Parts: sequence; structure tokens; C-alpha cells
Amino acid sequence: MGISSFGATPDVAARMMLKQAGIDADKEIKTLALGSDAARLAALRQRIVDVVVISPPADTQMEKQGYRILARAYELFNFPYLGLGTHTRKVKERPEEIRRTIKATILANRFIRDQREEAVRTLISWGKVEQEYAYASYDALRNLFNADGDVPEDGLRLVIEQARRSAKVTREVLPGEVVDLSFLRDAQAELGIKRR
Repeated sequence: MGISSFGATPDVAARMMLKQAGIDADKEIKTLALGSDAARLAALRQRIVDVVVISPPADTQMEKQGYRILARAYELFNFPYLGLGTHTRKVKERPEEIRRTIKATILANRFIRDQREEAVRTLISWGKVEQEYAYASYDALRNLFNADGDVPEDGLRLVIEQARRSAKVTREVLPGEVVDLSFLRDAQAELGIKRR
């Protein structure tokens, strides 16, 4: 299996997808960190690997070339694909900066969800993505940009469990030990968002 890098979100998601299919990636799959999408696709074409972990728009491009998408993580489980993290020192020294960043992220997510054409134009110009693939990427990933910034608890537990296993931590790790949602709650309150 070709991935971008070990421990990155796509690697974690791939291992979770394999586990859901009853495959132990650590025991049954040889994983190679190959870097860029282009490098992973080249390795697949050259049959260095049998499968690659890839994100939009590369998945749509691969389908057009005759490859088959085996699974999409967001279709299988609730998983917080991206998040924000910082050092505890920053939390103490610059809490307002963190609140503003989270608030801006929520507003950006809302813009992306509500403004398809503008979001696609931005993806084309900023990401240098062809129009056809930009629309496919947007349509595939739109729902991952939630409108309230909330973190699904079941998805959070999946991430914590995967990280715990990867780090070989034997004790249970509770969400409250590794996640501080107080800044998110403050940003939601400022934006008038009621919790689900």
C-alpha cells in the first residue's frame, strides 16, 4: 500500500478502513511512504504497490484512467479528517488568537459549504486543479466541511484509539485528556451557534 507519509491522516484513515474490512494493516499489509500523489500513482502504474491512498482530485483523475476506487473513508465512518492543534504554551499565552482562528475556520467552512461556485473557483486558481476535477473534489468533500466546527465524538474516539494503538499506549485515553473544546464552544457562542 502506498501512502504519503506514516502517521498522516490518510495513513490513519486507510488503516481504519482496512480494519473495518477485517484486515490488520500492521500484520497483513506492507506499507510504503512514497510522498506526493504523483509518486504514489507512478508506483501503482509500475506495480511497486497494489493500492494507494489518495485524496481528491487525484481519485477522480485515477477513475478516468481506468483505476477503481475501493473505498472512501467518509462513506464508511464518521472521522474528523482535519483538526487544529497547538502547544499548551500557546493556549495559555494567546487564547484570543486561538478563539479567532477557530471562529475564522468555522466561517470558512460555512463559506465553502454554501458557495460552491466560489469555492471551486478558488480550488482551480489556488490549487491549480482542472475545472472538472475541482467540481468532483468539491462535490465529494463538501460535507466534510461542517457548518458549526463541531467534532463528532464517535470520530474523535476513533482517532484517539488509532493514535493510542500506534503509540503503543496500553491504557484507555479519554477525549478530555487530549482535546480542549472550550475554545470551539466560545467561538460557536460568538457566532450564535447552538450545540447539537
